[in-house]
Amino acid sequence: MKIKRYGDRAMLIEMKPQIDEAVNRQVHVLYHYLLDQKIEGVESYTPAYHSLTIQYNTKAISFEELTRIVRSMGNQDEVSPDLGKLFRIPVCYEAGFALDWEAVEEMTGVSMADLITIHTQAVYHTYMIGFLPGFPYLGQVDERLAVGRKAKPSAIVPMGSVGLAGRQTGIYPCDSPGGWQVIGRTPIRMFESGAEMQGALLQAGDKVQFFPVSKQDYYRIDKDIESGNFDKRSLHVW
Repeated sequence: MKIKRYGDRAMLIEMKPQIDEAVNRQVHVLYHYLLDQKIEGVESYTPAYHSLTIQYNTKAISFEELTRIVRSMGNQDEVSPDLGKLFRIPVCYEAGFALDWEAVEEMTGVSMADLITIHTQAVYHTYMIGFLPGFPYLGQVDERLAVGRKAKPSAIVPMGSVGLAGRQTGIYPCDSPGGWQVIGRTPIRMFESGAEMQGALLQAGDKVQFFPVSKQDYYRIDKDIESGNFDKRSLHVW
């Protein structure tokens, strides 16, 4: 674990520099440990693939004192346990939702039927939330589905679109420009703002497994969400 200054008001804590689930779990364990400390002067935490950034008020706590607290966590070399929840997310992979499936099929040689099987059989780890509020970076995707980003990003990717980029898969929480290859869409809202909303559905460290639904089921779930009749607790497996 390396600790260094990151500008005048931030600390950067780096683990082993690689995209690896065990390394990412170490980040999450440290993040939750520091949250539990309720450190006066800390303004925000930003967990990423193999690092944790801490924004803090220098008038309330010094870099040296914050370093001491971070190091009090102890040995981070041991494999850390999972801390997140498992979510099962419905996805419609049918025409009109899988906007880039032809490009993906051409790049991978995998049929759409096999793509759905491969994409839904894995349980994905949420490495981080970023790019957009609520956008989960999930991995790792089976190497048979590893594709590059679009050479020219789409001007608008619809909310709920499920995309592929390299060994990652992700979900667009809102209509947005984007360069990931879209293979389906979920009606589940990944981010909700407002006083009574919970913000991001997923948190770093959570697990995700997708399951296929028809267009009819997609619109039924979407209607239930719009009317307030959908219970998001049904997405939790444990």
